[in-house]
Amino acid sequence: MSVATVDKGAASRALGEAPPGLETRFLDGLVGYRLRQASNSFMSEFAASMADTGLRAVHVSILSVVEENPGVRQGAVGQVLGVARANMAPLVAELEAIGLLRRTTDKSDRRAVAIHLTKSGQAMLRNCKARIEVHERHALQGLTRSDKETLLRLLKKI
Repeated sequence: MSVATVDKGAASRALGEAPPGLETRFLDGLVGYRLRQASNSFMSEFAASMADTGLRAVHVSILSVVEENPGVRQGAVGQVLGVARANMAPLVAELEAIGLLRRTTDKSDRRAVAIHLTKSGQAMLRNCKARIEVHERHALQGLTRSDKETLLRLLKKI
């Protein structure tokens, strides 16, 4: 099932209880299962909040890393995001084709590609960040600030 076609009812139950009469005790005790359920819920709602931008999570992640590291090498962005080199070039090309990124030759190594946000890329990223903040507040409304900090700290250990 793709992210875009996840049943809204299933997504809203992902972090809650199983439907009445359905036992999931074994699965409920598995961290991997819970991470996957949380990811499914998050990504479904993320996709819905980004639908009219034409961007996927990986695109927004690339824009974010480039914003914080202007002129960063394309390969370094792929490495930090866990995107294979073979996949990174087409993703950057997509973002360049719609005017959000600009590629240049790296001054220190002419074989490497450095990437920069365009003005349109900066505006789009601001828009996406605002949407993501709303999405995160909604998705994590049952957590306190301390809970969120603890969750992030624990996830970084995995």
